[in-house]
Amino acid sequence: MSTPGRAGKAGQGLQLAPFRGLRYVPERVGSLAAVTSPPYDVVVRPDGLRHLETADPHNIVRLILPQAATATERHRQAAETLHRWQDEHILAPDPEPALYVYEQRGGGILQRGLIGALRLSPREEGVVLPHEDVMPHIVEDRAALMRDTAANLEPLLFSYRGNGSSTGAAGIIDRVITSEPLLSTTTDDGYAHRLWSITDPDDLDLIGKDLTHQQALIADGHHRWATYLRLRAEQPAPGPWDFGLVLLVDTTRYPLRVRAIHRLLNRLPVADALAAVAGIFRVRTVDGPLPQALDALAEASAAGGNAFVLAGDGRFHLLDQPDRAFLDRVVPADRPEAWRALDATVLHSALLEHVWHVPDDPEHIGYIHETAAAVRQAERHGGTAVLMHPVREDVVRELAEQGVTMPRKSTSFGPKPATGLVLRSLALN
Repeated sequence: MSTPGRAGKAGQGLQLAPFRGLRYVPERVGSLAAVTSPPYDVVVRPDGLRHLETADPHNIVRLILPQAATATERHRQAAETLHRWQDEHILAPDPEPALYVYEQRGGGILQRGLIGALRLSPREEGVVLPHEDVMPHIVEDRAALMRDTAANLEPLLFSYRGNGSSTGAAGIIDRVITSEPLLSTTTDDGYAHRLWSITDPDDLDLIGKDLTHQQALIADGHHRWATYLRLRAEQPAPGPWDFGLVLLVDTTRYPLRVRAIHRLLNRLPVADALAAVAGIFRVRTVDGPLPQALDALAEASAAGGNAFVLAGDGRFHLLDQPDRAFLDRVVPADRPEAWRALDATVLHSALLEHVWHVPDDPEHIGYIHETAAAVRQAERHGGTAVLMHPVREDVVRELAEQGVTMPRKSTSFGPKPATGLVLRSLALN
């Protein structure tokens, strides 16, 4: 099996290499749950950030979302914090390279996968399939953070489709989880997390052979994947930057949950949004509370056509049954019909660009995973929350296999791995 220090041949499917995980020393922190965080782009700011910072002085959010006056200071602060925590034995490396079996359980969901260092394959090789566009300024920020820390601080979530058998990687995972885990903790969201290591050379080789002909869909982490590729391109010779930290889940055994990512239009009041959309969509005020409004959205989506719920003025407004002739005029026609019919496509190409004239930048549009948080922030700041219905996974994969990217932040696959359970320091590889 290839390792980050011994690069294998490219184009051989997925190549997941063992690495020396950098992990919290339990005796040196309040609790493992208190030092974990959701992925950096899921942390709701500022409230969620403050909660994590105060949960434990060593919470991983101080590395993935450092707070300082400038970007340069933030990244330097994260690097200094990471080095200090290693010097103080807050974080310590495992004694030998390993792949890690990671399990999440909660809310009726069981997910298991392998955390390892994945060889970076260009998109044209068809090994890793992106399905969303990225924002250059975020890639730049993540690249600067990874460059300064020389670390992969959180695993990306990738999915692949195994053959459904209980042999190979699946059999090894089934056997490993019967042993004592390296760690076990339950986070505030009710999810239980367990982690095991795989170091046996025969097991590692068998997993490597099992993944040889597989391709993976980026379920979560497009910006960090683009960052991995960018940083690799900066290196003059093969080395640890040729690999990036991922969680690889076989979705034939453990299907992922797909949720929508909602939009927060910071400077567009609900009344103005509704006035502008009249005559283009049918607009109805629907009863709350929020779960009931989301049920109405699901029903409208199931009936066919595009649908959204607008919130922010204390009520919920369902938009559905759009003017098809209008959409035909404004939605780009050079993509497959499945792409043209996506809610995110219609939202960005029709509503944001042609109806609401909202600039596509962070000052005007926020992306929020948690529905209630989107509504709260819209109400608090006088903006509009655009609530979305999730896209089916088969549609995402079909478009990705055609090389067609969806509008960014179109989907939220989960459950997402907790950040802070295992890190990858490039200095250890």
